[in-house]
Amino acid sequence: MSSPLTETDHGAASHGGSGPSARVVPRRRRALRPYLLIVPALLLTGGILYPFGLGLYYTLFDFAASKPRPDMVGLDNYRRIFGESSFWDSAWVTVLYAVGAAAVETVLGVAVALLLHRSTRVGRVLEKILILPLMIAPVIAAIMWKLMLQPSVGVVNYLLKPFGMGGVQWTDTPAGALLSSIAVDVWVYTPFVAILALAGLRSLPVSPFEAAAVDGAGWWFTFRKLTLPMLWPYVLVAVIFRFMDSLKVFDIIYALTEGGPGDSTVVLQIRAYLEAIRFQRYSYGISYMIVLWAVVYLVTMVLVRYLGKIQNRAAEVPK
Repeated sequence: MSSPLTETDHGAASHGGSGPSARVVPRRRRALRPYLLIVPALLLTGGILYPFGLGLYYTLFDFAASKPRPDMVGLDNYRRIFGESSFWDSAWVTVLYAVGAAAVETVLGVAVALLLHRSTRVGRVLEKILILPLMIAPVIAAIMWKLMLQPSVGVVNYLLKPFGMGGVQWTDTPAGALLSSIAVDVWVYTPFVAILALAGLRSLPVSPFEAAAVDGAGWWFTFRKLTLPMLWPYVLVAVIFRFMDSLKVFDIIYALTEGGPGDSTVVLQIRAYLEAIRFQRYSYGISYMIVLWAVVYLVTMVLVRYLGKIQNRAAEVPK
């Protein structure tokens, strides 16, 4: 009767039986290896799906601090959300914030990357300074800017005083609070876009640019026809990340304005926090989070599909 073949047997057969002997691995253990390797992934997936499923289940009840015995209400929480004007107001503020922050960060980030692309000594120093905002927690950055934007003692109004703009109420008006929040987001995350764009610029092929220079193409023509089309997949990755994060923003706005003045900067994430934590309507607050998750998921899927088309189109272009 023949014994089960092991890895050692295979190795010996392929090397003609000569050479140092390898460790013997039983066939049963080799058969178990694929299943053992997926165990961490299964645990991680379970750790993600279980709280999500539990939260989804809680939205079918009316859990609240004022009601210790909740009843099943089905989809009533979602019907209430979509029927309230406060939800649509928060959704509008969320879209304004996400589009504004992602657009400004993309334009500024690409511009900074283009400036730093020339590897000068000053550029190398600026690259190191550029990552400093990314090393600060967003909530700390928001508190720092809240102090600097104080109308009476803030350094921003002090610097603007010689230009006759020393009394600006940065966060005391609805428009000013939203713009100030977007400005802080831009200050924190523009370096992230710039670093991604800079990495993309340095990976582009050199030959098309050399050919354009030989033909006498100008900077603007080269940027529109060569740099931007080839850089677009990198820029789109940055846009996807920043747009997703901006849709879920909480820390910057809450630390800077606490959603005020009034409800002018209450985005969906803050609305969910207020409902679940401050007003202790737990199921209703979780329902807000589920709606926000669905919005982020759908938007991300659209952007990722668009990114795939861009990458496939770029792969078809002959180098």
